[in-house]
Amino acid sequence: MTVYQEYGYPNDNPCHAFDYMQQPLLSLLNKTNNRCILDLGCGNGYFVNYLISQGFNAYGIDASEQGIAIANKTNAGRFFIQDLASGGLPQQISNLPFDTIISTEVIEHLYNPYSFIGLCKTVLSETNGQLILSTPYHGYLKNLFISLFNKWDTHMSPLWQGGHIKLWSVKTLSAILNEHGFKVSDFKGCGRIPYFWKSMIIKSNL
Repeated sequence: MTVYQEYGYPNDNPCHAFDYMQQPLLSLLNKTNNRCILDLGCGNGYFVNYLISQGFNAYGIDASEQGIAIANKTNAGRFFIQDLASGGLPQQISNLPFDTIISTEVIEHLYNPYSFIGLCKTVLSETNGQLILSTPYHGYLKNLFISLFNKWDTHMSPLWQGGHIKLWSVKTLSAILNEHGFKVSDFKGCGRIPYFWKSMIIKSNL
């Protein structure tokens, strides 16, 4: 059984990934179709708080007590502590009509991604909603480059406590989504040049 280890959020600043992911994420959202948003694994709440500042109705959950405490300083009552492996939402938001789930750089850290995607399906089933996931990109050219330059020990270091457990490609992430009844509608590569992207964003619909 795994035990969550605190990430150690020092403040409410965005993590480095939002330097190249924020605009692609925003391009997939609008206030007409995305009326009630849940960020699964919201960390320190940066993106939820940003969405709220832009007029979106958004909430966030995370296993980090530090992160949630920081997040609630900006928009109290919008953030809740929850281990994503628990299989449910906090009681306070369990009845909200979420039509959109966003989860950035989370699924690669999970031992049981099937349970996670199953939770997303359950939450979105009443609204036939949208699921937007980001995860580090892996494809043939990038993987070949990492191998040729012997970078796997740094790229996927086993010494990183709480680090990446699974490598996802467009094919494998699409497959797990399809198995749960989601249909992929959008793909965006983020950071660096094409096919060497740092991350990818996949949007799917029930």
